[in-house]
Amino acid sequence: MRLNRAGKRTHCFLMPTVNLRSPREKVSGIFYFGRMLDKIRLHANGELPSEYHPNLGKGFDEKCVKLLGINYDQLIDRVKQGGTDDEILQWCFDNGRRPGENDIYVWNEFMRKRGWNDEVSEILERRKKEAGMADRSDIETAFQFIDADEGRLPKP
Repeated sequence: MRLNRAGKRTHCFLMPTVNLRSPREKVSGIFYFGRMLDKIRLHANGELPSEYHPNLGKGFDEKCVKLLGINYDQLIDRVKQGGTDDEILQWCFDNGRRPGENDIYVWNEFMRKRGWNDEVSEILERRKKEAGMADRSDIETAFQFIDADEGRLPKP
């Protein structure tokens, strides 16, 4: 917990010491996949802060494994075996589906804009308030919120 600007206790979302890459970073052209792998690896090593645990395999993780046509638990098992991000992604292609160029474009644009004028907008605004960022008009998407919350998006 931390204190927000009004001095009230609020959930602590800021995790600048966690080594998670931005959801904007791509693996073989796909947004978010590398971040999901980072979370799986950190969790397997007991290094993922508990604030991240409730959403493992849910939200963006769930959408990403559906894009690839794989099971999240099987992905965890594969990640625990080791390998590079590209090797694990190739495993996903071999055991699920390989999205085409158009599918990846649609996925990336969907993810990049998530939270902007859609059914997630309300949740994004609530999370911004909880994190003491309600005044941040520069944060319009979930990706921007994650980057700001983890210290990668400085205040304007």
